[in-house]
Amino acid sequence: MSEAWTKFRANHSAMVGLFVLVLIMLGAIVGPLLYPTDPFELVWRPFSPPGADGFLLGTDYIGRDLVAQMLVGARVSLVVGVAAAIVTILIGVAVGALAGFYRGWVEEILMRITEFFQVLPTLLFSMVIVALFGASLLMITLAIGIVSWPAVARITRAEFLRIRELEYVTASRAAGATPAKLMLKVILPNALPPIIVQAALMTGSAILFEAGLSFLGLTDPNVMSWGQIIGSNREFILQSAYTVTIPGIAIFVAVLAIALVGDGLNDALNPKLRQR
Repeated sequence: MSEAWTKFRANHSAMVGLFVLVLIMLGAIVGPLLYPTDPFELVWRPFSPPGADGFLLGTDYIGRDLVAQMLVGARVSLVVGVAAAIVTILIGVAVGALAGFYRGWVEEILMRITEFFQVLPTLLFSMVIVALFGASLLMITLAIGIVSWPAVARITRAEFLRIRELEYVTASRAAGATPAKLMLKVILPNALPPIIVQAALMTGSAILFEAGLSFLGLTDPNVMSWGQIIGSNREFILQSAYTVTIPGIAIFVAVLAIALVGDGLNDALNPKLRQR
């Protein structure tokens, strides 16, 4: 880990991404405490432009403070991204680990299921799930996780297929280790680096997914997120573009920062890239 951190610190773009991501997280945690305005409170006239009337980012279509919305929305967007990434990793690792370890008919069945989910249009599938079971924050998170796990499953399967044939795994099997112990304590810890990288990238994808669902109106109107800000103001994009542009830029910066961190983790944790 010390070597990986040294390699990560040497990657300037990854450090910039980490710095920006930390700033966003601090804004999401501390911001609402320092700026305790209710994001749903009508504070001024609608469409007050940024900087006018004492409002740094202006007001939205019904007169709510955009600064308060952005600070609270950052917290929700990050939580959705992280939670959806966790759901994705749990499903993908479970499927990929079982397929890569047992092989045979288990691998055949699980990989066919994975391919079925992989060919489905992810945004359309998530829209169907949210439309059927409700647009709550929990359901949006589960929908994103359910449609995003195939990539993680394929990465995990490939790592398990590679590692299960190595000598230390054979030695553990000969020593009487159970299949569960081999998967969880011997193989999985050594397969984590690419999974960690994928988890970082999935967090950014989940934030984009939530924004896409919100833009289409498939979101909980009582929960403030960056995507919800865009979705609620989308009808007025030509009249007051800043109400959509500001949260859009925030999503872009957050996803870019996460992608830079993910690339840095890939360079730091991948032994082949570490030697460059």
